[in-house]
Amino acid sequence: MVRCPACGHELADTANFCAHCGSSLAKVAGDTTRVIPLITDDTATDELLEQSQVAADALPDGSSLLVVVRGNQVGARYLINSDETTVGRHPRSDIFLDDVTVSRHHARFTRRDGCLRVRDENSLNGTYVNQTLIDDEVPLRRGDTVQIGKFRMVYFDGRPGPS
Repeated sequence: MVRCPACGHELADTANFCAHCGSSLAKVAGDTTRVIPLITDDTATDELLEQSQVAADALPDGSSLLVVVRGNQVGARYLINSDETTVGRHPRSDIFLDDVTVSRHHARFTRRDGCLRVRDENSLNGTYVNQTLIDDEVPLRRGDTVQIGKFRMVYFDGRPGPS
């Protein structure tokens, strides 16, 4: 365990930012640029998506699921069941993604007219839907990929079958 230098909150040794106050816990000074390795083994990803498909089919209408398939939280599932969901590195984000490639207030999911939409919140690295950088609100369909920083997530809605 380490302590946050700003607020003294106890955190896991692997944390990059304090979950309590959002302060950086950088252990080394200098350039923090990293190359994100390409993962070519999709066997585990296919199995993860099959399991997530079953879970998504059980969701009630008006609920959605984001499943992380790339990044340091592979397999994590995020339930979206409200009209507005924030994503970022800020500890008060609805979906907290702890990585320097994610802005504190990175993206926002909004449900309107029965459709979930995503928009970038002027983040540094942008938000991608199906590997395309978005500059406006984009509606999501089952199976779309959303990339926020180094996290790539697959979107499932609460209706069985393709939407």
